[in-house]
Amino acid sequence: MTSPDSAATEAAPICSAKGCRTAAVWVLAWNNPKLHTPERRKTWLACDEHREHLSSFLGMRGFLKDVVTLEEWERGDSASDG
Repeated sequence: MTSPDSAATEAAPICSAKGCRTAAVWVLAWNNPKLHTPERRKTWLACDEHREHLSSFLGMRGFLKDVVTLEEWERGDSASDG
């Protein structure tokens, strides 16, 4: 039997790091200039623990465009969302 609390938890955004099931706190907006138009933003979600690792991965490739809290992203506060 599924409780209402577990259903809400399952629907919560989770970290994009491989194998991580922790709730996401951050949005990493990125774009691969070889594949995407300059204004397009793809997103990865990150927990506090994996934010730096995922940011570094994207940053080393020149893909990272913005890092904002999930709350800011959902409100549309990021200048780079798309």
